[in-house]
Amino acid sequence: MLKNSLFKRYFAICSICVISSVVVLGVVLLAFASQFLEREKYDMLARNARQAAAITADSYSGGSIVNPRIITLAYGVLASAIDAEIFLTKVNGETAFGVHMRGPVPESIMRRVIENGIYEETGLLGGVFTEPQYIVAVPVAADNVIVGAVFTAASASDMNEFMRSMLEMFFISAIVILIIAFILIYFITASLIKPLNEMLSATQSFSQGDFSVRVPIAGYDEIGKLAMAFNNMAGALATTENSRRSFVTNVSHELKTPMTTIGGFVDGILDGTVPEEKRIQYLKIVSAEVKRLSRLVRSMLDSARIEAGELKLNPVIFDLSEIVRQSVFTFEQVVTDKRVEIEGLEEDKIMVFADRDLIHQVVYNLVENAVKFVNDGGKLLFWYHSDGKMVYMALRNTGQGIERQEMPQLFERFYKSDKSRSLNKQGAGLGLHITRTILNYHKGEIFVRSVPGEYAEFECSIPAAPKN
Repeated sequence: MLKNSLFKRYFAICSICVISSVVVLGVVLLAFASQFLEREKYDMLARNARQAAAITADSYSGGSIVNPRIITLAYGVLASAIDAEIFLTKVNGETAFGVHMRGPVPESIMRRVIENGIYEETGLLGGVFTEPQYIVAVPVAADNVIVGAVFTAASASDMNEFMRSMLEMFFISAIVILIIAFILIYFITASLIKPLNEMLSATQSFSQGDFSVRVPIAGYDEIGKLAMAFNNMAGALATTENSRRSFVTNVSHELKTPMTTIGGFVDGILDGTVPEEKRIQYLKIVSAEVKRLSRLVRSMLDSARIEAGELKLNPVIFDLSEIVRQSVFTFEQVVTDKRVEIEGLEEDKIMVFADRDLIHQVVYNLVENAVKFVNDGGKLLFWYHSDGKMVYMALRNTGQGIERQEMPQLFERFYKSDKSRSLNKQGAGLGLHITRTILNYHKGEIFVRSVPGEYAEFECSIPAAPKN
């Protein structure tokens, strides 16, 4: 369809432009050539007419021509030289001398010759000729008296024949040029349309779910840049599609596990498979799975809301250290059970300018991960520093740490390291992803450092409160 529409339109437009240019060029060329040749013809006839008039005036004496034979011979030589006819008329228009004795010239024409000093015409000279002629006439003066006029006439048919020959040559040349131009336009148009056809073919593959097709880049012009942009778009679409499929797969897996557990225990209680004395125990498991499912759905909704751009910040000035203490106290029981030592909670006020609820979620996620992976009898260490624009908060937990190959994937959605899966099955792998997204919304960052077998440390940056 693209070739049948865009190719034809582009080819037709270029062809029309070329044809129009050739036609206009031909018309202008023939018009200028016609005017130039006509002017040349008139000038040539005028020169010979004046020469004949001078010879005639020199031979005129006593009211008549002294030697008519010499005048006739001179007229014949001049006429032969320019392939024209020359004759002399009296003031009344009657022919006096000439190879051919022509009929009388109309009085109106004679008057214009005498008054203007020269007369030019393309025509029949008032019926003197039977075929169109180029005619030039000049008066003859002898003894300061106009005694007649010399007329020179050349057939206009010769000029018409010459113009027809020029037109034929131009027509043949134009046909050859147009054929060559059409061939060039065809191949040039095809080469310009080819990348677009390849893009169309690629988009059809995209519509079928194949994002591996790429458009060849032939240069760095506009088409080449379009092809590069198209390939970049294809790469982005492939990444998005892979993320979507991974997201669907992970969501399905994460939702299936608690729902299967809930369904199995509820069915066992309803059909009597579960003994009466164990029902409370199993109902507690069902309750825990429901809470886990609720957390999972809430995390996915938060992630979707953030990525959809629906997250609106409500920045205020608040004490970051207080948020950290509140989050740690939330896990007091786990900290006590693991006999974890905590350092860095005694810091004075650390004022930041950010959305309090969202930063609370960031701190909670980091503390939750640290408490989850800290070793029994280990340590949690907090510290802060500021460069005036950003406040940096770091949290280190002792324990197994994070392997280097896992670090680039930590902040991806639904990513859970093998250690995480073995130590705690309650998480969905969304906490760190949401944490990084919230910090990025605040123009902040999060960094991770780790020594396997010793510790893992997360450091995040948050806008500092403006100084008064």
